[in-house]
Amino acid sequence: MSVEARPIRFYLNDRLTEVSGVAPTTSVLSFLRQDQRLCGTKEGCAEGDCGACTVVIAEIAGSELQTKAVNACIQFLPTLDGKALYTVEALRQSSGDLHPVQDAMVKCHGSQCGFCTPGFVMSLWALYIDTDGAKTDENRVREAITGNLCRCTGYRPIIKAGRQMFDLPRVVFEREGLKSKLAKINATSGLEYTSRDQRFFAPRSLQELVQLRSDYPDATILAGGTDVGLWVNKQLRELNEIVYTGSVTELRVTEKSAFGISIGAAVSLTDAYAALKSVYPQMNEMWERFASMPIRNAGTLGGNIANGSPIGDSMPALIALGATAKLASIRGTRGLPLESLYLGYQKKDMAPDEILVSVTIPLPTPELKFRNYKLSKRFDSDISAVCAAFAVKLDGNIVTSCRIAMGGMAATPKRALNAERVLIGRSWDESNLRLGMAALSQDFAPLSDMRATADYRLTAARNLLYRFYLETKPVEPLRSTDVSVFA
Repeated sequence: MSVEARPIRFYLNDRLTEVSGVAPTTSVLSFLRQDQRLCGTKEGCAEGDCGACTVVIAEIAGSELQTKAVNACIQFLPTLDGKALYTVEALRQSSGDLHPVQDAMVKCHGSQCGFCTPGFVMSLWALYIDTDGAKTDENRVREAITGNLCRCTGYRPIIKAGRQMFDLPRVVFEREGLKSKLAKINATSGLEYTSRDQRFFAPRSLQELVQLRSDYPDATILAGGTDVGLWVNKQLRELNEIVYTGSVTELRVTEKSAFGISIGAAVSLTDAYAALKSVYPQMNEMWERFASMPIRNAGTLGGNIANGSPIGDSMPALIALGATAKLASIRGTRGLPLESLYLGYQKKDMAPDEILVSVTIPLPTPELKFRNYKLSKRFDSDISAVCAAFAVKLDGNIVTSCRIAMGGMAATPKRALNAERVLIGRSWDESNLRLGMAALSQDFAPLSDMRATADYRLTAARNLLYRFYLETKPVEPLRSTDVSVFA
């Protein structure tokens, strides 16, 4: 198996499409609007924030067909190879009727100025086909549109439309037929696409990936594109060689064993958090608040980890839980504790030819107390001012193990080693907890920026530790003197 020089092949609104001659960094949005004249997909922010450009992608994952809403503005066109792309133009029925999603938007007056409407429709359509047209609750409707902004403040009728679309005559999405068509265009070899002095590689195996990394150590590694897409759109960077990890089979696997949950570097944030939530339900709120649905669908846990941003929301929880990272090169593989991967701001303990393969998170034990908190100005789709995770093991009331990790407090995601040392070996009570809170000032000297001041961050970090204590402290037995007895 090897990469093959050939055009990009995918289905666009059920029509087989081959593309060559366009730059590999051409966004899906630009291709749709400028090359295909499919102008229902809008450009609002060009950074994956507003949802006006939302489209739906279908691909074969294992033996199943997976559909997901993503932002077209930050997806590079070659990442569509072997997949199917649907825009709002595809929803019109062969009879000329509107799809139930569109019909409900009309009936509920969900469109006001109309600019954002196609994006909302596609997000709701992704939910509709995911549930096979079966009615779901309002929470799922709200979750489906977390990546869509309406500047006319028309959310109430849009949510109403998202609920009413299930009451209209059902339209079936033909999954099996699409799977058959995608199977025919999914070549056994990966993609090598060259245009305008730029090269895009999409290997299918880990062996091919590490070889390409060795051959092109300065190439940009592309996962979900939720960060790299902005390099091109906002920073106007020229990317010469790009190596895409999204087609590598070994990087798309999630496995559970006695050692923990191993999540491949190309597993989407949606799927990764679902796997983590199954064993750590305490991460449910973080899962819901980590960016928007289209960003979680496109972005990967491995990309978030390898990026190493000090405000990346996934790292504090993983570090607190004692996660380990697996790296690979043509020389072999090695593992290291996740916190050891980060050496400084945007500096990592990775050789130029190394690739992140997976991250393994230990399974919970009965004595483990764990929480993950996020503080931000908005509940949805906002960058954290402070992201904190706490993992404490108790023997009776004695702290035998303590791991505290925070994001937004330093140049890297970082453990609070001084606070940990203060707490380990002591009883889990308020007086010792206060000592740990005070020790946080020795661990962190945060900066002030547009999201929070340094004083706020430090105060918030201490208060989050206190909140963790209140939620996990041993419950004292009720004394008879605490009970009022009525005759």
